[in-house]
Amino acid sequence: MDIAVPATPKVSIIIPARNEEVCLGDCLTSLVTQAGVVFEIIVVDDDSTDRTRTIAESFAGVRVISPGPLPSGWTGKNNAVVAGAKAARGEWLLFTDADTVHLPGSLARALAEAKENRAELLSYSPEQIVVTFAEKVVMPVIFAELASQYPPAKVRDQSSGVVAANGQYILVRRDAYESAGGHGAAADKILEDVALARAFRAAGYKVHFRYGAGAVRTRMYRNWHELREGWTKNLALLFPHPVRRAAGLFAWWAVAWLTVPLLIAGAALYLRVRRANFERGVTLLATALGPPVVSYLLLRSVRAHRRGEVSWKGRVYSERASAREFSRPSGSGIDAALESRH
Repeated sequence: MDIAVPATPKVSIIIPARNEEVCLGDCLTSLVTQAGVVFEIIVVDDDSTDRTRTIAESFAGVRVISPGPLPSGWTGKNNAVVAGAKAARGEWLLFTDADTVHLPGSLARALAEAKENRAELLSYSPEQIVVTFAEKVVMPVIFAELASQYPPAKVRDQSSGVVAANGQYILVRRDAYESAGGHGAAADKILEDVALARAFRAAGYKVHFRYGAGAVRTRMYRNWHELREGWTKNLALLFPHPVRRAAGLFAWWAVAWLTVPLLIAGAALYLRVRRANFERGVTLLATALGPPVVSYLLLRSVRAHRRGEVSWKGRVYSERASAREFSRPSGSGIDAALESRH
């Protein structure tokens, strides 16, 4: 599949990829056919041991680079996206993950939306695709809790003190990105997207974040093992009081199932989970079974961060880095501002 590589792309699309052979092809297929804006695509192959590089190189016009050795104290993703940004030539940079699928015309619309809102950073929380039983039970509850903790209106209010971004889709104006310090300023942060959004806000730049179902979709995890490892890495950092939230979530679920006001508590819990924007059947399943599983994942995440046992894609992050981040709970979340359809 051919794509012209222009001399002066308007947008540079940067995809960090580490062992992403399962999903990278679909991602690139959805990107190379974007229309309405001049762009380039850079895949940063982060020391993959599968067919990631081969798949990326099969798309004509897609540049494939390596990030180089991982500096001490850096996370792998930050090292990869910084390498991509250095190689990019666009006025705007789109950082997006290999597990995303982009709807036709979404890139041009996102750029127009950023300009219309005078935003130097625009981020979408993608529509979540769930397939396995574990995904359907867990994902709606987590996303509902994030939506409850971080209301969309507050995230978009530049004076609210609440700021968020989703690393699966972050479009930034390049000069603002460099002025705010870019991902290099968040080199050791596991939640690099939140740190980047916070740096933009601190530098006086506007952050615009919303639910992006009409632009981008993703399937974050494909089995229980991936799901457990991924949320263990993130959950303790997404909520100011994760242990308290785990206990409260489990208590609410127990009340809904085990006491007399079953219908009232169950209905209230359903309405809470519905805010995560999943279809009705999945929402019902998650309401019935998800809260105790999410409570477990929250507590598992807290324990892993306190012990310095946080791992992702074969890398273990140091106790020093994760403990520092955990000791100052985030005021915003990676997928914090999920915009309700209702």
